[in-house]
Amino acid sequence: MKARAYPTWFAAAALLLYGVFFLLPSVLGIGFAFTDWNAYSTDLHWVGLDNFSTILSSGPTYVHFIVNTVLFTIATIVLKTAFALGLALLLTRGVRRLSYVYRAIMYLPAVLPILVVALIFKSILNPATGLLNTTLRDVGLDFLAQKWLTNVNIALWSVISVDTWRGVGYITVILIAGLLAIPRDYYEAASIDGATARQSFRHITLPLLMPVLSVTTVLNLLYGLKVFDMVFVLTNGGPGRTTDTVYTAIFEDFSNGRYGLATALSTLLFLVMIVLGYVTIRVMRRGGEA
Repeated sequence: MKARAYPTWFAAAALLLYGVFFLLPSVLGIGFAFTDWNAYSTDLHWVGLDNFSTILSSGPTYVHFIVNTVLFTIATIVLKTAFALGLALLLTRGVRRLSYVYRAIMYLPAVLPILVVALIFKSILNPATGLLNTTLRDVGLDFLAQKWLTNVNIALWSVISVDTWRGVGYITVILIAGLLAIPRDYYEAASIDGATARQSFRHITLPLLMPVLSVTTVLNLLYGLKVFDMVFVLTNGGPGRTTDTVYTAIFEDFSNGRYGLATALSTLLFLVMIVLGYVTIRVMRRGGEA
Protein backbone atom coordinates (compact mmCIF):
# COMPACT_ATOMS: atom_id res chain seq x y z
CA MET A 1 0.00 0.00 0.00
CA LYS A 2 2.84 2.36 0.85
CA ALA A 3 4.57 1.55 -2.43
CA ARG A 4 1.45 2.59 -4.34
CA ALA A 5 0.91 5.78 -2.34
CA TYR A 6 4.48 7.04 -2.75
CA PRO A 7 4.28 8.09 -6.44
CA THR A 8 1.01 9.97 -5.80
CA TRP A 9 2.47 11.99 -2.94
CA PHE A 10 5.65 12.52 -4.90
CA ALA A 11 3.70 14.18 -7.73
CA ALA A 12 1.32 16.13 -5.47
CA ALA A 13 3.43 19.30 -5.34
CA ALA A 14 3.89 19.38 -9.11
CA LEU A 15 0.17 18.77 -9.68
CA LEU A 16 -0.71 21.54 -7.24
CA LEU A 17 1.54 24.05 -8.97
CA TYR A 18 0.21 22.95 -12.36
CA GLY A 19 -3.37 23.38 -11.18
CA VAL A 20 -2.82 26.80 -9.60
CA PHE A 21 -0.68 28.36 -12.33
CA PHE A 22 -2.13 26.68 -15.44
CA LEU A 23 -5.50 24.99 -15.00
CA LEU A 24 -7.09 27.66 -12.79
CA PRO A 25 -6.10 30.62 -15.05
CA SER A 26 -7.26 28.63 -18.08
CA VAL A 27 -10.68 27.99 -16.58
CA LEU A 28 -11.01 31.62 -15.48
CA GLY A 29 -9.97 32.73 -18.96
CA ILE A 30 -12.71 30.66 -20.55
CA GLY A 31 -15.17 32.21 -18.13
CA PHE A 32 -14.08 35.76 -19.04
CA ALA A 33 -14.72 34.94 -22.70
CA PHE A 34 -18.44 35.18 -21.93
CA THR A 35 -18.18 38.66 -20.39
CA ASP A 36 -17.64 42.24 -21.60
CA TRP A 37 -14.34 42.53 -19.72
CA ASN A 38 -12.41 45.55 -21.02
CA ALA A 39 -10.01 48.28 -19.98
CA TYR A 40 -12.58 51.08 -20.19
CA SER A 41 -14.92 49.99 -17.42
CA THR A 42 -14.61 48.45 -13.98
CA ASP A 43 -17.98 46.73 -14.34
CA LEU A 44 -18.12 43.16 -15.57
CA HIS A 45 -21.26 41.83 -17.24
CA TRP A 46 -22.22 38.43 -18.60
CA VAL A 47 -22.80 38.72 -22.36
CA GLY A 48 -23.11 35.05 -23.26
CA LEU A 49 -22.00 34.26 -26.81
CA ASP A 50 -21.82 37.90 -27.95
CA ASN A 51 -18.01 37.89 -28.18
CA PHE A 52 -18.01 34.72 -30.27
CA SER A 53 -20.76 36.15 -32.47
CA THR A 54 -18.65 39.28 -33.02
CA ILE A 55 -15.68 37.17 -34.08
CA LEU A 56 -17.61 34.94 -36.47
CA SER A 57 -19.64 37.80 -37.97
CA SER A 58 -16.78 40.30 -38.30
CA GLY A 59 -16.58 39.86 -42.05
CA PRO A 60 -13.13 39.45 -43.59
CA THR A 61 -11.19 40.71 -40.55
CA TYR A 62 -10.94 37.69 -38.26
CA VAL A 63 -11.57 35.28 -41.15
CA HIS A 64 -8.40 36.61 -42.78
CA PHE A 65 -6.43 35.98 -39.59
CA ILE A 66 -7.81 32.45 -39.37
CA VAL A 67 -6.96 31.73 -43.01
CA ASN A 68 -3.40 32.98 -42.51
CA THR A 69 -3.02 30.81 -39.42
CA VAL A 70 -4.32 27.70 -41.19
CA LEU A 71 -2.10 28.36 -44.23
CA PHE A 72 0.95 28.86 -42.02
CA THR A 73 0.19 25.67 -40.09
CA ILE A 74 -0.39 23.45 -43.13
CA ALA A 75 2.61 24.82 -45.03
CA THR A 76 5.03 24.43 -42.12
CA ILE A 77 3.79 20.92 -41.33
CA VAL A 78 4.29 19.79 -44.93
CA LEU A 79 7.66 21.52 -45.42
CA LYS A 80 9.15 20.53 -42.06
CA THR A 81 8.01 16.92 -42.37
CA ALA A 82 9.22 16.56 -45.97
CA PHE A 83 12.66 18.08 -45.36
CA ALA A 84 13.08 16.37 -41.99
CA LEU A 85 12.16 12.95 -43.37
CA GLY A 86 14.59 13.34 -46.25
CA LEU A 87 17.41 14.43 -43.95
CA ALA A 88 16.63 11.68 -41.44
CA LEU A 89 16.82 9.03 -44.16
CA LEU A 90 20.17 10.40 -45.37
CA LEU A 91 21.64 10.49 -41.87
CA THR A 92 20.58 6.95 -40.95
CA ARG A 93 21.90 5.14 -44.02
CA GLY A 94 24.96 3.17 -42.97
CA VAL A 95 27.34 4.16 -40.22
CA ARG A 96 28.99 7.49 -40.87
CA ARG A 97 31.48 8.99 -38.50
CA LEU A 98 30.31 12.56 -39.04
CA SER A 99 26.58 11.81 -38.95
CA TYR A 100 26.38 12.84 -35.28
CA VAL A 101 28.06 16.13 -36.11
CA TYR A 102 25.56 16.76 -38.90
CA ARG A 103 22.67 16.00 -36.55
CA ALA A 104 23.99 18.44 -33.97
CA ILE A 105 24.42 21.17 -36.61
CA MET A 106 20.88 20.69 -37.91
CA TYR A 107 19.42 20.69 -34.40
CA LEU A 108 21.22 23.93 -33.46
CA PRO A 109 18.57 26.32 -34.90
CA ALA A 110 15.91 24.70 -32.68
CA VAL A 111 18.00 25.61 -29.63
CA LEU A 112 18.13 29.29 -30.57
CA PRO A 113 15.28 31.46 -29.19
CA ILE A 114 12.64 32.41 -31.75
CA LEU A 115 13.37 36.09 -31.08
CA VAL A 116 17.04 35.65 -31.99
CA VAL A 117 16.24 33.71 -35.18
CA ALA A 118 13.65 36.28 -36.26
CA LEU A 119 15.98 39.22 -35.68
CA ILE A 120 18.79 37.54 -37.62
CA PHE A 121 16.55 36.79 -40.59
CA LYS A 122 14.98 40.23 -40.45
CA SER A 123 18.47 41.56 -41.14
CA ILE A 124 19.22 38.90 -43.79
CA LEU A 125 15.95 39.61 -45.65
CA ASN A 126 16.34 43.39 -45.59
CA PRO A 127 15.66 44.45 -49.21
CA ALA A 128 18.42 47.09 -49.34
CA THR A 129 21.29 45.83 -47.20
CA GLY A 130 20.29 42.24 -46.38
CA LEU A 131 22.68 39.37 -47.05
CA LEU A 132 20.25 37.52 -49.34
CA ASN A 133 19.58 40.33 -51.81
CA THR A 134 23.19 41.50 -51.68
CA THR A 135 24.40 38.02 -52.60
CA LEU A 136 21.86 37.73 -55.42
CA ARG A 137 23.03 41.03 -56.88
CA ASP A 138 26.70 40.09 -56.57
CA VAL A 139 26.19 36.89 -58.58
CA GLY A 140 24.15 38.64 -61.27
CA LEU A 141 20.71 37.46 -60.18
CA ASP A 142 19.25 40.87 -59.52
CA PHE A 143 15.87 39.80 -60.86
CA LEU A 144 15.50 37.37 -57.95
CA ALA A 145 15.99 40.08 -55.33
CA GLN A 146 12.70 40.82 -53.56
CA LYS A 147 11.20 42.84 -50.76
CA TRP A 148 10.87 39.63 -48.80
CA LEU A 149 9.06 40.99 -45.75
CA THR A 150 7.19 43.95 -47.27
CA ASN A 151 5.79 42.45 -50.48
CA VAL A 152 2.17 41.46 -49.82
CA ASN A 153 2.49 38.47 -52.15
CA ILE A 154 5.49 36.79 -50.52
CA ALA A 155 5.72 38.17 -46.96
CA LEU A 156 3.79 35.29 -45.38
CA TRP A 157 5.81 32.73 -47.36
CA SER A 158 9.02 34.39 -46.16
CA VAL A 159 7.85 33.93 -42.57
CA ILE A 160 6.93 30.31 -43.33
CA SER A 161 10.40 29.69 -44.81
CA VAL A 162 12.19 31.13 -41.78
CA ASP A 163 10.07 29.08 -39.39
CA THR A 164 10.69 25.94 -41.45
CA TRP A 165 14.46 26.55 -41.29
CA ARG A 166 14.28 26.85 -37.53
CA GLY A 167 12.08 23.82 -36.88
CA VAL A 168 13.22 21.23 -39.41
CA GLY A 169 16.23 20.13 -37.34
CA TYR A 170 14.07 19.39 -34.31
CA ILE A 171 11.72 17.20 -36.35
CA THR A 172 14.71 15.52 -38.02
CA VAL A 173 16.12 14.38 -34.69
CA ILE A 174 12.76 12.88 -33.68
CA LEU A 175 12.42 11.06 -37.01
CA ILE A 176 15.98 9.74 -36.77
CA ALA A 177 15.09 8.16 -33.43
CA GLY A 178 12.02 6.59 -35.04
CA LEU A 179 13.99 5.25 -38.01
CA LEU A 180 16.69 3.74 -35.80
CA ALA A 181 13.99 1.94 -33.79
CA ILE A 182 12.81 0.01 -36.87
CA PRO A 183 14.39 -3.49 -36.85
CA ARG A 184 16.80 -4.01 -39.75
CA ASP A 185 15.51 -7.57 -40.16
CA TYR A 186 12.46 -6.24 -42.00
CA TYR A 187 14.61 -4.59 -44.65
CA GLU A 188 16.82 -7.64 -45.03
CA ALA A 189 13.79 -9.88 -45.51
CA ALA A 190 12.31 -7.44 -48.03
CA SER A 191 15.63 -7.33 -49.91
CA ILE A 192 15.75 -11.10 -50.11
CA ASP A 193 12.21 -11.09 -51.52
CA GLY A 194 13.33 -8.67 -54.22
CA ALA A 195 11.72 -5.49 -52.88
CA THR A 196 13.08 -2.21 -54.24
CA ALA A 197 14.13 0.72 -52.02
CA ARG A 198 10.88 2.52 -52.88
CA GLN A 199 8.78 -0.51 -51.96
CA SER A 200 10.65 -0.94 -48.66
CA PHE A 201 10.08 2.72 -47.86
CA ARG A 202 6.38 2.51 -48.68
CA HIS A 203 5.55 -0.79 -46.99
CA ILE A 204 8.03 -0.85 -44.10
CA THR A 205 9.41 2.57 -43.24
CA LEU A 206 6.25 4.66 -43.51
CA PRO A 207 3.88 2.32 -41.63
CA LEU A 208 6.36 1.73 -38.80
CA LEU A 209 7.26 5.42 -38.65
CA MET A 210 3.63 6.54 -38.55
CA PRO A 211 3.42 6.79 -34.72
CA VAL A 212 6.43 9.11 -34.73
CA LEU A 213 5.01 11.11 -37.64
CA SER A 214 1.76 11.44 -35.69
CA VAL A 215 3.65 13.00 -32.78
CA THR A 216 5.61 15.43 -34.96
CA THR A 217 2.48 16.38 -36.91
CA VAL A 218 0.52 17.16 -33.75
CA LEU A 219 3.46 19.15 -32.32
CA ASN A 220 3.71 21.16 -35.55
CA LEU A 221 -0.06 21.59 -35.64
CA LEU A 222 -0.27 23.01 -32.13
CA TYR A 223 2.74 25.24 -32.69
CA GLY A 224 1.49 26.53 -36.03
CA LEU A 225 -1.98 27.41 -34.75
CA LYS A 226 -0.56 29.52 -31.93
CA VAL A 227 2.36 31.10 -33.81
CA PHE A 228 3.09 34.62 -32.64
CA ASP A 229 6.75 35.42 -31.95
CA MET A 230 8.05 34.73 -35.44
CA VAL A 231 5.35 36.79 -37.16
CA PHE A 232 5.47 39.62 -34.63
CA VAL A 233 9.22 40.15 -34.89
CA LEU A 234 9.61 39.64 -38.65
CA THR A 235 6.62 41.61 -39.96
CA ASN A 236 4.47 42.71 -37.01
CA GLY A 237 1.53 41.48 -39.06
CA GLY A 238 2.37 43.62 -42.08
CA PRO A 239 2.44 44.67 -44.77
CA GLY A 240 -1.19 45.71 -44.61
CA ARG A 241 -1.98 42.96 -42.08
CA THR A 242 -1.31 40.31 -44.73
CA THR A 243 0.73 38.22 -42.27
CA ASP A 244 -1.46 38.68 -39.20
CA THR A 245 -2.45 35.45 -37.44
CA VAL A 246 -4.97 34.63 -34.74
CA TYR A 247 -2.47 35.19 -31.92
CA THR A 248 -1.31 38.55 -33.28
CA ALA A 249 -5.00 39.51 -33.37
CA ILE A 250 -5.37 38.34 -29.76
CA PHE A 251 -2.33 40.42 -28.80
CA GLU A 252 -3.80 43.46 -30.54
CA ASP A 253 -7.17 43.06 -28.83
CA PHE A 254 -5.51 42.76 -25.43
CA SER A 255 -3.32 45.79 -26.19
CA ASN A 256 -6.42 47.81 -27.07
CA GLY A 257 -8.21 46.79 -23.88
CA ARG A 258 -10.72 44.39 -25.47
CA TYR A 259 -9.98 41.65 -22.96
CA GLY A 260 -13.24 39.75 -23.25
CA LEU A 261 -13.08 39.63 -27.04
CA ALA A 262 -9.43 38.56 -26.99
CA THR A 263 -10.16 35.83 -24.45
CA ALA A 264 -13.06 34.58 -26.57
CA LEU A 265 -10.79 34.38 -29.63
CA SER A 266 -8.20 32.51 -27.58
CA THR A 267 -10.86 30.11 -26.29
CA LEU A 268 -12.13 29.51 -29.81
CA LEU A 269 -8.61 28.69 -31.00
CA PHE A 270 -8.12 26.38 -28.02
CA LEU A 271 -11.20 24.37 -29.01
CA VAL A 272 -10.02 24.20 -32.62
CA MET A 273 -6.62 22.93 -31.48
CA ILE A 274 -8.22 20.15 -29.43
CA VAL A 275 -10.46 19.03 -32.29
CA LEU A 276 -7.75 19.15 -34.96
CA GLY A 277 -5.22 17.43 -32.71
CA TYR A 278 -7.65 14.60 -31.97
CA VAL A 279 -8.65 14.20 -35.63
CA THR A 280 -5.01 14.21 -36.75
CA ILE A 281 -4.05 11.49 -34.29
CA ARG A 282 -7.02 9.32 -35.28
CA VAL A 283 -6.38 9.71 -39.01
CA MET A 284 -2.66 9.01 -38.78
CA ARG A 285 -3.26 6.08 -36.43
CA ARG A 286 -5.57 4.52 -39.01
CA GLY A 287 -2.96 5.14 -41.69
CA GLY A 288 -0.35 3.36 -39.58
CA GLU A 289 -2.63 0.39 -39.00
CA ALA A 290 -3.36 0.12 -42.70
